[in-house]
Amino acid sequence: MSPETQRFDGDQASGTPNSALPLLIYRQVMSPASAEAFEALFARHGWVPEWRYGLYPFDHFHSTAHEALGVFRGQAVARLGGPQGERFTLAAGDVLILPAGVAHACVSADDDFCMVGAYPPGQRWAVERGDPAQFGAACARVAAVPLPPADPVGGGPLSHWQRV
Repeated sequence: MSPETQRFDGDQASGTPNSALPLLIYRQVMSPASAEAFEALFARHGWVPEWRYGLYPFDHFHSTAHEALGVFRGQAVARLGGPQGERFTLAAGDVLILPAGVAHACVSADDDFCMVGAYPPGQRWAVERGDPAQFGAACARVAAVPLPPADPVGGGPLSHWQRV
């Protein structure tokens, strides 16, 4: 299974670092999808499931952790890459892998839209909304986040993620 990839440049005006690594979207990883199945998949590949919830309706990012999101119910339109980013439709069965720093927000969603969120071991996430005055510091934190040991979907190396 090959993911869709998308890169986003940093946006100093919004304080959004984004990443040199591409965002990955795996479509229809499982059908039917369930929270338990996504949690087991992520855990089997070394990513720690931490929550079940929707997607915040405001642009935010995590500068200290990569994030895997498994949609197990409903559908949503997400804006990825910050206020000037692009819109993507996410549906039950899809997995979104966000490199540290890539902004994301919910534009619209079904009432029952829900995901599992998981992170590489030892990476602690915090919700950041972007501050132009802190852009350089956020970019430095993003650059310091180690690559995860495995792809949360396929388990092998994340071949799409190579630092230059």
